[in-house]
Amino acid sequence: MTDIITEAEEAGFASDRTQSHTLGEATRAYVTRVRGGDMGSLPAILGLAVLFVVFGFANDRFLSALNMANLITQAGAIMVLAMGLVMVLLLGDIDLSAGVAGGVSACVMGLLIVKHDQPWYLAVLAALVTGAAIGLIIGVLVAKLGIPSFVVTLAFFLGLQGVTLKLIGEGGSVRVSDPVISGITKDNLSPLWGWILAVAIIVGYAVLALLSHRRKVEKGLQHQPLAVVIGQIIVLGLILIGVTAVLNVNRAPNPGFVIEGIPYVLPVVAVLLIFWTFVLARTSYGRHVYAVGGNPEAARRAGINVDRIRISVFMIGSSMAALSGIIAASNGGKVSTSSGGGNVLLYAVGAAVIGGTSLFGGKGKARDAVIGGLVIATIANGLGLLNQASYINFLVTGGVLLLAASVDAISRRRRSATGL
Repeated sequence: MTDIITEAEEAGFASDRTQSHTLGEATRAYVTRVRGGDMGSLPAILGLAVLFVVFGFANDRFLSALNMANLITQAGAIMVLAMGLVMVLLLGDIDLSAGVAGGVSACVMGLLIVKHDQPWYLAVLAALVTGAAIGLIIGVLVAKLGIPSFVVTLAFFLGLQGVTLKLIGEGGSVRVSDPVISGITKDNLSPLWGWILAVAIIVGYAVLALLSHRRKVEKGLQHQPLAVVIGQIIVLGLILIGVTAVLNVNRAPNPGFVIEGIPYVLPVVAVLLIFWTFVLARTSYGRHVYAVGGNPEAARRAGINVDRIRISVFMIGSSMAALSGIIAASNGGKVSTSSGGGNVLLYAVGAAVIGGTSLFGGKGKARDAVIGGLVIATIANGLGLLNQASYINFLVTGGVLLLAASVDAISRRRRSATGL
């Protein structure tokens, strides 16, 4: 049971067990954790800030409202797919089929809408069921038969492409013209609703954070200093207010048109981020996932059904892949035989690892997918504005991923050496 608690602490629960009465003590404790190798998403955040500064100076269009909206739209599918992969990576497994699973699921949705005249909500439900079914089969093969996840998902990566080819036909595609599906990436919230949403999130977060802090103080539990909690609320508020203010500006390139408001894909990603953050940080299921990822045998001896956890994360991963496929279909306007193929999976895995999720299992958060997804999308977006050749994008993204993996390996070694 001690191993489970240790892994939970590494996953982000350490703040519940480390007493810091003042802001100075909390700062020193954080610096100690960073020096000990527990850097979390810090490298990705610093890298993202550097990218914004470099591209902002290199091209004045990069920080424009129009490009920021495009950047969010481009990153949406990657971030959602990466969130699902975080769940799988937390167990030290991999899902190489996630991208094409999303393509198959989106294909099912498109065919139901176009060829069978089904409403969008039934088509989306069918796509999610398809993704969950794929994850269930993969999870059973990995957990019950003991086949390595690399082998199983590689086989599904190849096989699912054949399924899409069979459903659509060689060289074919299915147009996605349903206004609701297309609106995910092409429509925006009104400026008023954008401000309402931003204020609601800030107030909701502030209330929950302050109530949680008060409860811990009253019960004598370990807690962060009030100044740290207030600082987190202020930082979140500034980010949300800044993003909302930028996106609510009319960004239409032609004066005769009006394009303003937050793209719908951003609230979709935000809801998923809040949900999976809550699941991983505040539920017994989340603690079990971290426990199994940290030490499967210790988790089994503690009474956790390891096989059930492993099957469930693959189901979650493939279901999130289905959502990602739907968002990608909305952005591209169609589903084709190549949907979910190419570099989709590589970018999603890269996003999770760059954001701070460990390839060794037991360490990572849902927010890693969002931060890493922004890094991946920013590189592609910024280099595109600079008219750089495609190979430069691949070289830079590959180098960033290799750097993130190296930081992960070095951090793990330092944590082991320092006992943190």
